[in-house]
Amino acid sequence: MSGMNPRQREAVRHFGTPLLVLAGAGSGKTRVITQKIAHLVDDRRMEARHIAAVTFTNKAAREMAERVGKLVKGKSARGLTISTFHTLGLNIIRRELKALGYKPGFSIFDAQDAEALLKDLLRHGKQDDGVASTHQWRISHWKNALLSPEQALAQAEDELDQRTALLYADYQRSLKAYNAVDFDDLIQLPVRLFLDHPETLDKWRDRIRYLLVDEYQDTNGAQYELVRQLAGMRRAFTVVGDDDQSIYAWRGARPENLAKLKEDFPDLELIKLEQNYRSSSRILKTANRLIANNPHVFEKRLWSELGPGDPIRVRECNNDQHEAQWVVSEIMNSKFIRGGRYGDYAILYRGNHQARLFEAELRNHNIPYFLSGGQSFFARAEVKDVMSYLRLLANPDDDAAFLRVVNVPRREIGATTLEKLAGHASQRGVTLLAACSDLGLEQSLSGKGLKRLRDFAEWVGEFHRRAEQDHTVDTVRAMLRDIDYEGWLRDKSSDKKVAERRMKNVLELVDWLDNLHKKDPDRTLADMVNHLALQDILDQQNEEDTSEQVRLMTLHSAKGLEFPHVFLVGMEEEIIPHRTSIDEDNIEEERRLAYVGITRAQRTLTITHCAKRKRYGEVVSCDPSRFLDELQGEEVQFEGGKTKPPPEEQKRRGQAHLAGLKAMLEE
Repeated sequence: MSGMNPRQREAVRHFGTPLLVLAGAGSGKTRVITQKIAHLVDDRRMEARHIAAVTFTNKAAREMAERVGKLVKGKSARGLTISTFHTLGLNIIRRELKALGYKPGFSIFDAQDAEALLKDLLRHGKQDDGVASTHQWRISHWKNALLSPEQALAQAEDELDQRTALLYADYQRSLKAYNAVDFDDLIQLPVRLFLDHPETLDKWRDRIRYLLVDEYQDTNGAQYELVRQLAGMRRAFTVVGDDDQSIYAWRGARPENLAKLKEDFPDLELIKLEQNYRSSSRILKTANRLIANNPHVFEKRLWSELGPGDPIRVRECNNDQHEAQWVVSEIMNSKFIRGGRYGDYAILYRGNHQARLFEAELRNHNIPYFLSGGQSFFARAEVKDVMSYLRLLANPDDDAAFLRVVNVPRREIGATTLEKLAGHASQRGVTLLAACSDLGLEQSLSGKGLKRLRDFAEWVGEFHRRAEQDHTVDTVRAMLRDIDYEGWLRDKSSDKKVAERRMKNVLELVDWLDNLHKKDPDRTLADMVNHLALQDILDQQNEEDTSEQVRLMTLHSAKGLEFPHVFLVGMEEEIIPHRTSIDEDNIEEERRLAYVGITRAQRTLTITHCAKRKRYGEVVSCDPSRFLDELQGEEVQFEGGKTKPPPEEQKRRGQAHLAGLKAMLEE
């Protein structure tokens, strides 16, 4: 534990009662968790298989596992669980399928699958009371609050709530019929299982004897209950969180869960980590001043031994075009003076739409940049296609997967044929694939349409049997060859390079499956598909070398990251705080979001706002964010939009631009 401060060491060594570590930004919380795991194994002689650490992203779980791997060697680490909440839930479901009433090979529906199912239910129910995504959000909210469809209906406050609750019931019945779960089910199903089967909960409590939870302020109601259940009478857990960094209320996070812990566990110990190892004192004082305007159950103030650092600059720009030009000019000037890499600079904004002008300006000056938050690997059409094929081979009851691939590549099975098939399946109470082989289907369909459906069903059955017998990816490769998916991509793509790029994504997916099989040869295709469904390959893509690229990202995406030089742009009313938050009087979370942005900065922080901005094609006047008033202090210097820099500054800027032009010409 060398190199740790006294409070960190105290948190690592604490044992015997529940522990809440209130860990401020940049205070070394991940180190505390990993060192505590090592302490439990090496000093407390606890078997690693009885320890579980959970967090919220695959990236965070991977980083934690890598650090623990360096601390706990060899056999000592055998059986240790480090995962996301959803992966932990998936593992519980896989082991308790019978009690939950699911069959092996169940599917996991992502958000797109879930929305498609809701659209289908709305269409067949002849409902036209809003977009499916609105119902989807409400159903997700109910699941996270552990409300069943019946409870949601009983609590409905208006007609829309009633209709959504009835849709919720239909949605759950359909998921069960498809032998499928959605992401929210991965948490709420284990919780309900433990409530209904205490003996199963006892078994899992015996398996997980010490629980560590990262980013606890981001837990929703279902996740809180899962932690409470697993903790049980042993109450052996450490949770780490920061109420000032809770910025995910829109997806169910409840920062009040930190306070609720004290109610459920009166002997809870509180340890605060307030020493920051990231930022200068001026940055931290400014952050403290801002967040002090929020109410707090637990008070804390970040401090640093890294020196005062540069003043925080707040710059008013004439308009959004000027803002982009000025920020890029500052980056060029700063790099010319300080040296270093373009990867030292980050431009943070509230919404993705703000990135466009900065991208254009960076391209104008030939400055490399990396835009975070692009399209997810699994959202790409070719990856969705292959994943749907794999889901159908693993789980023939998966109607969503059936509908996606039945005509990919094209098999000339028309919409009318599929509508008649769906009608027959609904009447008989069977899945679409099963309905294809049903003898009664001949009363609704005949000729080529019937033959094509039955040929497809026979083909799926053959590869389903092959996948059950052979757990390697040879079956997957054979399937792709059999349907000539690569040829279909060539026919569908705009040019040869696009087709090659799309096929490369498919092959990357197959390689992932191959690696999973090599790590665990006993894994079934269904296990591997569900594992991939919970992976965010975008995390890994974002880990590529960005040392020579300016980073552009939203404030939400920036959480957990740090940069020597940060530009926090668009600090205006209706941007941050966002218009919706102003209307709903929910300013506290927006203030936390600004706080997260400020505390990403290590050495310099520059904040910009515009006097005017183009919105929906019109130029409108902008008001500075109310948060700028809350930042005011001796650490912050405000600069007017029309103020010219002193002559020596202008000279340096000119030299920086010349250096940039020279670099462009040399390429």
